[in-house]
Amino acid sequence: MSATSPVAHQPHAFTHHLGRRISAGTIGGIAGGLVFGVLMAMMGMLPMIASMVGSDSALVGFGIHLVISVLIGLGLTVPFAGLLKSYGRGALIGLAYGALWWVLGPLLIMPTMLGMPVFMIDATAGWSLMGHLVYGIILAVVAVRVLKPAHER
Repeated sequence: MSATSPVAHQPHAFTHHLGRRISAGTIGGIAGGLVFGVLMAMMGMLPMIASMVGSDSALVGFGIHLVISVLIGLGLTVPFAGLLKSYGRGALIGLAYGALWWVLGPLLIMPTMLGMPVFMIDATAGWSLMGHLVYGIILAVVAVRVLKPAHER
């Protein structure tokens, strides 16, 4: 790397270590998942999540939801940590990522797993969209915080 390289002037710009990326996705995923999980509990949605593994327990549903929240968090931070440079940009990326997972999760994957029609838009889907957007914002903003070098926090 030459001294004129942009990376030479910003040594941390592209060097988020895998461990930091994993921590950001895990912590951000749990933070967003906890808030979204409370919303899901208030809507009575956790037993439906549990039904993906043959249970009707809200506690099982909450556990599955948190595992999924962490995996989706890692799906953002491990490959795309370099995009999460500021809180504002993180919030926008989080909104888009939450919307993407609203389409993929409750509109496509979950109904397919449960033998239900896909892409059903109703009031429940609207609340789900809100939850996914909140999750995405929290995930990304927390991830920005974890990814920032200590002297920039």
